[in-house]
Amino acid sequence: MKKYKFTYEKSGVNINAADNFVKYIANLKKKKNSSIKNSNIGSFASVTSIPKNIKNPLLVSSTDGVGTKIEIANKLKKYDTIGIDLVAMCVNDILVQGAKPIIFLDYISIDKINLVKLKKIINGIHRGCEISGCDLVGGETAEMPGTYSKGKFDLAGFSLGIVDSKKLLKKKNIKNKDIILAVPSNGLHSNGFSMVRRILLKKKIDIKKNNFLKKELIKPTKIYVKEILSLTKNNLISGCAHITGGGLKDNLTRIIPKNLCANIYLNKIKVCQVFKWIKNAGVNDKEMLKTFNCGIGFCLITKKKNINKIKKYFKKEFRPYVIGQIIKNKNNKILFNEKIKW
Repeated sequence: MKKYKFTYEKSGVNINAADNFVKYIANLKKKKNSSIKNSNIGSFASVTSIPKNIKNPLLVSSTDGVGTKIEIANKLKKYDTIGIDLVAMCVNDILVQGAKPIIFLDYISIDKINLVKLKKIINGIHRGCEISGCDLVGGETAEMPGTYSKGKFDLAGFSLGIVDSKKLLKKKNIKNKDIILAVPSNGLHSNGFSMVRRILLKKKIDIKKNNFLKKELIKPTKIYVKEILSLTKNNLISGCAHITGGGLKDNLTRIIPKNLCANIYLNKIKVCQVFKWIKNAGVNDKEMLKTFNCGIGFCLITKKKNINKIKKYFKKEFRPYVIGQIIKNKNNKILFNEKIKW
């Protein structure tokens, strides 16, 4: 009988381990209440019904990853929160259109299937979906030997949301003299980690031995779904921006209409401690504003009369505060005044 030398497992791919992981995800979902009746885990594709209470539904989608924050998770061997980051980066983006997240799919690529690590990652993703009020309906786990070095992996996510066309947040809703509110971030979120890791390398800092950095650098991204949807439901905002890579300038510019400008007073920003650490490590103000959220997770555009009503929807830690105003300006989409108080 002829003996065959080659098998998929000998090539580095363990299909049985992958199947066991899929079973784990399916069992995880069974333990939780889901708004979606269709069983999608293990199928070729997911099936989702459109909520019936929306008269003129529009679908809003977003895809994203968590960047090199993954390397921090690997360094600390902490994998139970990076999935929350993944969900947050996707669902926070679709909130900008006023959409409610309804489903989420993930993609995990890894050098070799490690069920202990993968279960922690998927638990985080599932937790992020719970916080967001959406369902994890499927995804893909790819074992890719030779593509990633030992222990390395990457994550990507896809979220789909829905909004009534009459509730869609559009640029044209933003008017002259509207107020700009900053909603605090809870730290770095998932941006700027390549610079952070460069600082750690150059200054020879071991984050395992630094309790402050160990806590701050792995802290999961704040998910703003509950608060922002409450505001849109009650018609309290004209627009909003998720402050991610590119900082205030790049992200606010996306939502400002023609001939209007965001006039920002940088000295009003309440800077998180971790950004003060980065600043003191040797980063100038321009680079800080371009790379990091600097303490602002979301910006809200609203009428002055709505400010106090808006604050009631946020816990004290994330309560919005005024940082600027919309003004007429044909030449600039954003103007920075004063300096950040580090």
